[in-house]
Amino acid sequence: MCFDHDSRPPIPPIAGGALDAQDITLEAADGNRFMGYLARAAEPTGAAMLILPDVRGLHAYYRELALRFAEHGVDALAIDYFGRTAGIGDRGPGFEYREHVNQTRFPNLRADITAASTRLREVAKPRALFTVGFCFGGRLSFLAAGLGLDLSGVIGFYGWPVGETHNQSPAPADVADTLKSPVLGLFGGADEGISADAVATFESALETAGVEHRITTFPDAPHSFFDRKAEEFAGASAEAWDQVQSFIRAHSAA
Repeated sequence: MCFDHDSRPPIPPIAGGALDAQDITLEAADGNRFMGYLARAAEPTGAAMLILPDVRGLHAYYRELALRFAEHGVDALAIDYFGRTAGIGDRGPGFEYREHVNQTRFPNLRADITAASTRLREVAKPRALFTVGFCFGGRLSFLAAGLGLDLSGVIGFYGWPVGETHNQSPAPADVADTLKSPVLGLFGGADEGISADAVATFESALETAGVEHRITTFPDAPHSFFDRKAEEFAGASAEAWDQVQSFIRAHSAA
């Protein structure tokens, strides 16, 4: 699991920065209906962010993250993955996410991401659309650069860049030549699941493919360091958030 149930983004709120926020229902091309949480900026910058959660789906962490983006002028939509197996509705700490994440398949996830990006473009009419994902969603965010969505950039927090998964998603390092958007990858140097060699393999693949990228590894930071509760890694979190904002600004030019 990426985050605990009571984990939250380590980003200070800005009063009045978000215009509104609401749960919405989306529909993929195959008819799947799934949950989303849309937050609108009071003063839009022209950028929008599609948020791809970890294995728990549309957790409270990602609702709050959408609000934090909106407060910084970025319209944001966080989505759930489990409409096909768990239906639509709020889920508490006891939600057995593992049985549902094990039933996900990349073609279905691709359809949901495509539907969500279309809705976000319709609602926000952004000049620049980005994805950001965490762990399970970090890998999906990297792969989103190859889905033909005309993204201005993709951001992944400790997304697995190599190896096989149960849901048939390709390894981002293996398909680097299909990625058509700039990549920002943020990793923890003490991540027990994603090794330095894995990160280096991904970076080398991006370089070989000629994909614009920035890969940062934060020394001593573990997997899921970007958490308000992880006070000992507050510095790494602050730097990571700065990099995210800089990446958005750099790739949102008219």
